[in-house]
Amino acid sequence: MSYTDGPQGTATEQPGQPDQPIILVDEPSPGIRRITMNRPEKRNALFHPLRGAILDTLVDHDRDDDVRVTIIRGAGPSFSAGYDLGGGNAGHEYPFYTPGGEGQWPRHVTEGWMSIWDLAKPVIAQVHGYCLAGGSELATGCDLVYVAEDASMGYPAVRFGVPDMHFHAWFLGMRRAMQMMLTGDSITGLEAVALGWANEAFPAEDLDEAVIAVARRICAIPTEVVQLNKRAVHRQMEFMGLRTGLRAGTEICALGIHTEAMADFLASIEGGSLTEALQRRDEPFGDYRTSHGPSGDSDDATE
Repeated sequence: MSYTDGPQGTATEQPGQPDQPIILVDEPSPGIRRITMNRPEKRNALFHPLRGAILDTLVDHDRDDDVRVTIIRGAGPSFSAGYDLGGGNAGHEYPFYTPGGEGQWPRHVTEGWMSIWDLAKPVIAQVHGYCLAGGSELATGCDLVYVAEDASMGYPAVRFGVPDMHFHAWFLGMRRAMQMMLTGDSITGLEAVALGWANEAFPAEDLDEAVIAVARRICAIPTEVVQLNKRAVHRQMEFMGLRTGLRAGTEICALGIHTEAMADFLASIEGGSLTEALQRRDEPFGDYRTSHGPSGDSDDATE
């Protein structure tokens, strides 16, 4: 599959690796730009440069009169398996400023993904394979979410800590949100649609064309009307308290850093392999890393 086959194909280079762009941008149809996260060997782990490239490119698209809607997808077998926990952020600053102090990280990432809501133009998440932890936060921040039927969305990090962005109760209903937060269990693409987190599910092989078809329908409506109607939906969610709830959740995440469980987990990786520690965490559940065997060395550790 080519990720630069559009007439406006562009790439953002990965720092220190000019032959490995971290995102690819193409135009699969007039008015539609598509961002492809391009770290397939890391399951599109969200390290600082990748997060910055996504958000900066979305702003560029919002300013560009030739762009009506943007699609975000992932190269390789997964949309994104989460934040890069394997040292990928070493030497890289946060991509934008967030005031310091307790809870800086959850405030930082939540502010970043929710900035997608504030863009004028719609952003579509195209989800396949794993969509875990930080990957699920990115997708949640998008205006529309279309998934492969067999995609897997979850937050396994709740098995040793607290999520950064507390979207579950808002988008999945209290009961399933509670189950996912208390167990770390995932849901399939079909379940994500039934519960309301995603719009529609398609066979994985049909997902590209299905999402482009939706984007074309959006392009058929005057852009100023689309922008107002996007804002209308988000404003209602904000009046119901969604943003306030997400911000409050970052403070609970900050508390989670100080638990005995977190201390035990951090101690388990000192001088050892982070990937092995994550595998030990998931073994009692028989999912994620343990369901398909080892997933790689410590540089591949994500969530």
